[in-house]
Amino acid sequence: MRLKSTAKDGWRAQACVWALALCGAAALAQETVLITGNPWRRDVGAEAASSLSGDALARRLAGTLGDTLDGLPGVSASGFGPNSSRPVIRGLDGDRVRVLDNGGASVDASNLSFDHAVALEPLVVERLEVLRGPAALLYGGNATGGVVNAIDNRIPRLPALGLSGRAQTRLGGASYERAAALVLDGGAAGLAWHVDAVDRRSADQRVPRFTPMEDGQALPAADRVRNSASRSHAGAVGAGWVGDAGYLGLAVDTVRNRYGVTVEPDVTIRLARDRVALGGEFNLEHGFVRQLQGQASSTRYQHQELEGSGAVGTTFASRGHELRLQMRHQALAGWQGVWGVQAEQLRFSALGEEAFVPGTRTTSQALFALEEQSWGAWTLSGGARWEQVQVSSDGGAQTDPQRFGPASHRRFQPISLSLSASLALPAGWQLQATLGRTQRAPAYYELYANGVHLATAAYERGDPQAAVERSRHAELGLAWKGASSSFKANLFETRFANFIALEATGRDITVGAASPVPEYQFAGVRARLRGLESEGRMQLLDAPWPLQLTAGLDLVHGEQGNTHEPLPRLPPTRARLGLEWGPAAWRAGLDVRHAARQSRVGRADSVTAPSTLTDLWARGSFDAAGRLGWFAKLGNVSNQLAYNAVAVATVRGLSPLPGRSLSLGLNARW
Repeated sequence: MRLKSTAKDGWRAQACVWALALCGAAALAQETVLITGNPWRRDVGAEAASSLSGDALARRLAGTLGDTLDGLPGVSASGFGPNSSRPVIRGLDGDRVRVLDNGGASVDASNLSFDHAVALEPLVVERLEVLRGPAALLYGGNATGGVVNAIDNRIPRLPALGLSGRAQTRLGGASYERAAALVLDGGAAGLAWHVDAVDRRSADQRVPRFTPMEDGQALPAADRVRNSASRSHAGAVGAGWVGDAGYLGLAVDTVRNRYGVTVEPDVTIRLARDRVALGGEFNLEHGFVRQLQGQASSTRYQHQELEGSGAVGTTFASRGHELRLQMRHQALAGWQGVWGVQAEQLRFSALGEEAFVPGTRTTSQALFALEEQSWGAWTLSGGARWEQVQVSSDGGAQTDPQRFGPASHRRFQPISLSLSASLALPAGWQLQATLGRTQRAPAYYELYANGVHLATAAYERGDPQAAVERSRHAELGLAWKGASSSFKANLFETRFANFIALEATGRDITVGAASPVPEYQFAGVRARLRGLESEGRMQLLDAPWPLQLTAGLDLVHGEQGNTHEPLPRLPPTRARLGLEWGPAAWRAGLDVRHAARQSRVGRADSVTAPSTLTDLWARGSFDAAGRLGWFAKLGNVSNQLAYNAVAVATVRGLSPLPGRSLSLGLNARW
């Protein structure tokens, strides 16, 4: 498949990119405060971080976590159809991006395959936090690309008096979504409880009329993404003690999702995840330990791939456990810091015709420390994390002895280090520089895969002798904040001495009576990623009719060190321009998103044409207190046909980006 692009398109694309870049340099960014990766819970300043909550989150909410975050600086989406979309940060995905559920592991199989959905429900999330770049010190080597943390109130953290809650219903959109969510919180006398429930249904996603491409062949023209309907529901119950010194609580949640797989028109995935989580935090006024935090979780995950006849083709199952304890100590010679321990265990199995990985067991233990001290305008921080990881394969004794061989195991000891310095400059400016070294143990599928992976239409082979993935990282950040305007830019480079890449071998493999598929092998190569991210917000008009301009630009360039061939599925240069107008009671806005032509692709990929998509939105309230509100969004106003360059080639030609659509919703708070 090759998506056409003309020279004229390319010229327009570059002109648009540079115009928006100039706007981004003049405009300024929204205030961002995170708790993920920031144990001191202060403004992140020049750090490469973003946060979504309130109206900003409500406007971006989509059916998947990847689509909700797509378009934030440095963040794109894997886009395997409308139902399976995982965050991609700075061109890295899979086991290099850590997805967290309230700071704990979110156990599913989304890192194994692009067609596996993330088992999180965005409608009940109160805040999404994103760290871009290595966050391995606090969260392990799987956070080489970054961290996404979904935060809710399922374990109550704040005192509750009486009953409060929120409800939301959403209709329309390109997938004709019908969704409703209810969240209730209550409590008294130091006790607090939480209940939430979500139901979501969607039809096949509507797109501009296009010619689907499958295996290099053109299919009849269509205006919908085939087999992309879904239905899901989720719910949770939590309760605990909340006091002046902290909180301690327990929550039980469940997710059920059934959705079509675009590349296989007769296949439906039935997903189920159940999780029990315990969390607490205690603040102490005296002694060496000033704060204790702990969390533990146990998760059972399963998804089954159902054939058109209803028979179960393949079953993927995971059982995960996590324990994390960290403490903040009193200042020692001016240094304040956090020390912690973490242990995780994951048991994975795949049974059926499409199982390309044997049953595996991954266990890890880690010690980490992060220290910081300030001298006037300077702040210096440094940290280290030591891990011990064991990855074991059950082999093929109970499945396919010839293909998966005997049982085996590998041990790794990744070590990650980081040093950062920031300088507070006059007039609200801040400069920050970071150097780091990150190591990541190979994932179970990078070691033991051996079979046809239908999502990528390839025969994938792991490398049982793979070594630890090693990288070095350098970043420079600059930020400015005024009374109602701000600006942030981050320049970064990551060099991998051993990047575990999925490389084409040039051979074709035939399995049974099926057609030959290309063979790919996981192998360690040298690689380099470098890029720029900027975002800004500027107040153009003040009350009573305020007008704000927002703009952003991000780009990433990645290549293998030996061949200089581009790394696969990198996002193109992207620019964004937005206008937001209106008083507090109601707001209206315009968002323009441009993606440049992506022509730096590998031999097995194809060029993706540039696109410019425009959205209009409005929101308001029916009462002065803002307790009952409405919102509307008209997406892709021009109904432009556009494709996601980050999506794997097997699905890109079958699933364009959504066409023109109207979404409506009501929300209530009490």
